[in-house]
Amino acid sequence: MKKAMDKLIITPKTKIYELLETYPQLEDVLIEEAPQFKKLKNPLLRKTIARVTTLAQAAIVGGLKVEDLIIKLRKEIGQEEISVLEEEESMINTEKPDWFTSSAVVETLDVREKLNQGEHPIHDVMSAIKNLKENEVLKVVTPFIPAPMIEKTLSLEYQHWLVEKSQEEYWIYFKN
Repeated sequence: MKKAMDKLIITPKTKIYELLETYPQLEDVLIEEAPQFKKLKNPLLRKTIARVTTLAQAAIVGGLKVEDLIIKLRKEIGQEEISVLEEEESMINTEKPDWFTSSAVVETLDVREKLNQGEHPIHDVMSAIKNLKENEVLKVVTPFIPAPMIEKTLSLEYQHWLVEKSQEEYWIYFKN
């Protein structure tokens, strides 16, 4: 019989869902590290967002250093400490960009209800971004920092600006 530590090697690219399926005891460690992770107790969010979110992305959401998070999780289950070579820079822009003006916002998508229903809003957001004309801006309202969504838009070379309104509400502005 394989030991638990042979099941899944924890790295920055490990998906939260896989981590918690393999090591359910790590849920409490994640929540202790960042209270934002309490949302993982919601079964719908766990089935949707946690399936696509990596530990590197979760560290950003939780305001943690990815290396510290990986070391803590690996230590908790008895895996060797590793050096995290691919420490991700903060990909999230929180500085107001030159391109932003409130009059440029042509659409607002509040995805909180969709997330509460267990649905993933990425397709709606991507479709809305693709439909933007030059100098138009899309506003997306979410209950947490949507690191996978931001990463996806960056890979397609869209620009963004994240504004934290509260610990339960974030506004992300996207420009094509």
